[in-house]
Amino acid sequence: MTKSTFSRRALLTSGAIALGGLAMPSVLRAQALPDFEPEESTGTTRRNVMGFRSQKWQDHFPNLRRGAILCDSESRAVYFWSEDEGTALVYPTSVPMTEEFTRRGMTEVTLKRHMPTWIPTPNMRERDPSLPARVEGGDPKNPMGTRAMNLSWQYYRVHGIDNPAKVGRRASNGCFGLLNAHVEELFELVDVGTQVRVI
Repeated sequence: MTKSTFSRRALLTSGAIALGGLAMPSVLRAQALPDFEPEESTGTTRRNVMGFRSQKWQDHFPNLRRGAILCDSESRAVYFWSEDEGTALVYPTSVPMTEEFTRRGMTEVTLKRHMPTWIPTPNMRERDPSLPARVEGGDPKNPMGTRAMNLSWQYYRVHGIDNPAKVGRRASNGCFGLLNAHVEELFELVDVGTQVRVI
């Protein structure tokens, strides 16, 4: 083991403990996943476990009424703060493939769905007519995984994922996709009306 590798792992361990809620085994598994696809901007796949930034809710929200979710496209992480101002929970996530699919600003959770059915958007079907008309909840090929939280923006969600290799990648059509174990944990903490900011 090189000194550099040891230092990174030590930093990762201390960072996860300080941030709270980020299970070390999940982070280490995410780091070892096979490549999903090359990043167009650099020609290499970016592994982002070390890229989490320390975020403060005060920099993004006026208060924590009903809790707060921050979706950070740059560091490819979803942060959650409970109403009681607890420590942030941080989850690695997939992010939109391109700026064309990225929407930024304030929104909120409008609906929570357990084992959601996935229906491709009209634009997705236009780009790829071979997509199925729908994939039922519970199907392992369902791109929304086991839980979904709809946002007030049409077609935008924070949800689970069908392929863990997408996490940490530019792999979505606008949504933020978490590992199913992570989205199931977040789903239980979030209420309809929880404020969400995408940066």
